[in-house]
Amino acid sequence: MPGEGDNQSTLNEHSSKILLNSPEFHNELTNLLINEGNKESLETLSNLLLPITKLDATACKGPVLPVNDIRGIDSRTYAKNERYLRCKLASLYRVIDLYGWNYGTCYNHISIRVNNSADQFLIKPIGLAFHEVTGSSLVKIDSNGSIIDPGSTTFGINALSFSLYSFVYQHRPDINCIIHVQTPAVTAVSAMKCGLLSLSQEALICGQASTHLIQIDLTTNHLSMDENIQQSTAKVLILPNYGILACGTTVEEAWHITFHLILACESQLRAVSMGINNLNLSSDASAKQVTDTVNRGGGGVNTSDTKWAVGELEWSTLMIVLDRAVCLSIQRIVYY
Repeated sequence: MPGEGDNQSTLNEHSSKILLNSPEFHNELTNLLINEGNKESLETLSNLLLPITKLDATACKGPVLPVNDIRGIDSRTYAKNERYLRCKLASLYRVIDLYGWNYGTCYNHISIRVNNSADQFLIKPIGLAFHEVTGSSLVKIDSNGSIIDPGSTTFGINALSFSLYSFVYQHRPDINCIIHVQTPAVTAVSAMKCGLLSLSQEALICGQASTHLIQIDLTTNHLSMDENIQQSTAKVLILPNYGILACGTTVEEAWHITFHLILACESQLRAVSMGINNLNLSSDASAKQVTDTVNRGGGGVNTSDTKWAVGELEWSTLMIVLDRAVCLSIQRIVYY
């Protein structure tokens, strides 16, 4: 006999047929297509249909906001590269939310450098949760944390936290994206004097890690690090008792490091309960071999026809996951 789920499915299908066959729906759709331009009509339909889509695959519940909400006249406000980065950074916030790693709700931050010449950055406004971030809602600021473009909200930013990230950007021109990771496991490892141990494959994938003490200037209320960061080439920056900064030249690389960093820290927490002296650490030769493989991109499976930078292959897969979770706009994000 059909179950309750089958009856509900049949009822939903029947309701959909009634709606699609109704004269009112037909007339409204016809008016949209006739009275408005083609592009505007599609955007109107997107705005009408998307908010009622329910998202059950992520931590986000209720109406879904499109990532790529920079449309029409608004799209002319931003240069091509900035539109691309806004959608990409907003997608990264959604991915972090998808994995449930958005500890600190609206206070944790991910930031990205817009361009090297003007020292401009994009960051989430402090009033939005990760699943609410869209391309247009991101705030553009300068290296001092002053707002250049507030985006589509009236919220400000966490200026104190950004002063720390700004310090990193200033002293490490090779870093263009920073993810401040503060999950319980990562914060616990940041408090260990031994730092991140080469216990697992994931730890080796993260590459070299360096530890930096946070300093606060009470006069300017700004955070900074010790000057050793200038000599460091590590993309994993451990802040004792304050989490870890996962950095990358690209969004893809920063995500790639973040993913493996969290797994590595969780493995380390389980292993150290046996005592550090009882652990077998990987050799320097093994670590170098893994690092060389990672730097080739694509998990070391690049071919002569297809070349992936670090994290690009994994990021492409994640965008498909977000599409299926209805986290993006009705149309797939197009970065141009």
